[in-house]
Amino acid sequence: MTWQGGRQASWRTRVCAAMMPAPILVVAFVVVFVFGGVAASAATPGDCQALRKHGHRTEAQACYDSLTQSREPAVRAEGFWGLENYQQANVEFRTAVAQTPTNANYRVRWGRLLHERFNNNDAENLFKEALEIDAKNAPAYVGMALVSADGFDSKAVEWAAKAIELDPKLVEAYEEMATLVLEDSQPDKAVAEADEALKISPEALDAMAIHAAVELLADRSPDEWFAKMRRVNPVYGEGYALVAYHLVLNRRYKDGITYYRKAIELDPQLWSAHSQLGINLMRLGQEDEPRQQLTMSYDNGYRDAATVNSLRLLDSYKNFVTYKDGNTILRLNKKEADLLHPYVEEVAKRAIATYEKKYKMKLDVPVQVEVYPDHEDFAVRTMGMPGLGALGVTFDDVIAMDSPSGREPGSFHWGSTLWHEMSHVFILTATNYRVPRWFTEGLAVHEETEASPEWGDRITPDIVVALADKKLLPVADLDRGFIRPDYPAQVIVSYFQAGRICDYIQSRWGADKLLDMVHAFAQQTTTAEVIQKDLGMAPEEFDKQFMAWLDQSVGKTVASFDEWHKDLKSLVEMAKIRNYDEMIKQGEEVRRLYPDYVYDGNAYEFLAEAHLAKGDKKAAAAALTDYEKLGGRSPGALKQLAALEEELGQPKEAAATLDRLNYIYPVNDEEMHRHLGDLWLAQNNFPGAIREYNAVVVSHPLDQASAQYNLAHAYFAAGQRDQAEEHLLAALEAAPGYRPAQKLLLEIKDAEKGQ
Repeated sequence: MTWQGGRQASWRTRVCAAMMPAPILVVAFVVVFVFGGVAASAATPGDCQALRKHGHRTEAQACYDSLTQSREPAVRAEGFWGLENYQQANVEFRTAVAQTPTNANYRVRWGRLLHERFNNNDAENLFKEALEIDAKNAPAYVGMALVSADGFDSKAVEWAAKAIELDPKLVEAYEEMATLVLEDSQPDKAVAEADEALKISPEALDAMAIHAAVELLADRSPDEWFAKMRRVNPVYGEGYALVAYHLVLNRRYKDGITYYRKAIELDPQLWSAHSQLGINLMRLGQEDEPRQQLTMSYDNGYRDAATVNSLRLLDSYKNFVTYKDGNTILRLNKKEADLLHPYVEEVAKRAIATYEKKYKMKLDVPVQVEVYPDHEDFAVRTMGMPGLGALGVTFDDVIAMDSPSGREPGSFHWGSTLWHEMSHVFILTATNYRVPRWFTEGLAVHEETEASPEWGDRITPDIVVALADKKLLPVADLDRGFIRPDYPAQVIVSYFQAGRICDYIQSRWGADKLLDMVHAFAQQTTTAEVIQKDLGMAPEEFDKQFMAWLDQSVGKTVASFDEWHKDLKSLVEMAKIRNYDEMIKQGEEVRRLYPDYVYDGNAYEFLAEAHLAKGDKKAAAAALTDYEKLGGRSPGALKQLAALEEELGQPKEAAATLDRLNYIYPVNDEEMHRHLGDLWLAQNNFPGAIREYNAVVVSHPLDQASAQYNLAHAYFAAGQRDQAEEHLLAALEAAPGYRPAQKLLLEIKDAEKGQ
């Protein structure tokens, strides 16, 4: 989709003189105009860009206007582009390509226009067409790098390197490479690439901005580089926006906001910076100014997906209700707020209390938790961020996450996700946002299973394959696995590896050592330095010892993976023909080879099916209990286990099993909540019964009378007569002749008289 109007897409998409193809630069035509009182003629796109690059906007405007009078459509395209008449520029480029189909540079420039106007698909096609015409076209490779970089694709580095190889004097290629390696947390390499650009052109503004970003990320003064930028162009807001981008990428959202404001101060019409300012203010929980900034961007034609979708998300906030209670602020959708509120609040407050004690710190502000039933709304919150997964994300003291209703039942554990994200709030605060990505993610994964052995994801087949192929990264380079993955599963693999590293550190050195590392990272210490200082060994030796430890727990699974896969297929075939004896035999073997596999088509559910078919409920319950303890999340399987536990005379276990579903999929399950309420009430767990019966009431059941009565009964048993009476009256309002409610109401009145 192509969005029309506006000014600039981002710092990545500016028109650069270095990208001006030679055939355009040499075109001359007879036009006379005035630059600051000095007559000039035969302007080229390069002349206009030079004026803009040095901040001479009025003169640049006149220069671009003159280009629109050219007889050459490619030159006219550059003129209209410079005047921000993107539609006409698009038309002129189409004409230029049609008239000269063998000119690769025309396609490159057209592709850059489309990239700037948020149409990466067509832009990429044009860059590829240019390379078919001229396989050594370095600017086309820069274009490919820009498109790939927008999606944090690892190919971006490859394309930028190819551009440099083909044209070692192409400044923009070095600048793009500098920002790519800085995204990969390699500041030394970023500086080296920026310096190469500056050797070629002392006026390489983005190279200066990269230097400034590196200094800021290291808590050093960037003033020298900003001064150099201002000497070239005193109104170069894009440089400050580039710095802001890297700060945000490193989770320093408040610092990033500061620099987006500086960018706008220098260039009030830099709509991309207005948009990013609005988006990042939204990430910190604000609404009014984000709406103002985003609306301003939109109204001025800057309508990329992030801007448009963020405005839509702001509009949807009218459908949310906010609960403020001490150290938490919960924002839940109205259609499920009454149901989710007690569960989300309980997990949030328990996590805060746990981390306050564990990390020996208190937060200065409440934590805001936003829960989105529409996954697309949640996706807007993570747009433009790498390696965040698709379940939850933390921005400073704001957590945004999927609601269980936004996912397939059993596909994720929302309680574990919230616990994970709450760890980020504390660790980012404790380190003043100076912690490497691998450590904060790894520690959060570690904390999931610390909260409960059943929480957290188990080792998936993708991870097993990565282990077999020896694709784990060295700890000193592990951040790269989260930013720009080299293979589809690398982000998942990196989460697993980081989490197991933290497990290993705690098992060998104790939990306090993890806290020591938190404090060390707060001092701007590198991973290699922290490993050496706090663990007493070189990173390379740590990698070696960690892999040996990891092999002890997962080595057999990795070695047996092919055999497991073959046996699982056989198990499925046995199930199809209902050969239950062979199912049990094969199922036990499949489980032995890969005990952590609790995903679709797992051995535990097959075993339960076979045992039940043979009438052995105890064995079926045992198989499903193992599944439960290993983190199995299928609502159907867990309900089946609870039913078996009840039949086997284990009501406490049955209640505990159903309660697990509240942290997996508590929505759209009125019957589960009612039955769990019955179990809790029978065990005198009155708070639990009240919560579950309330979940039934707020689900708006058809039988409202019995739902209100059950809740009243639980309140009465808990000694809360006023609440009991209120819900009995609601039951009688729904069904005036409802005898159980009438009877209990009389009991309450009699009890009150007897006081």
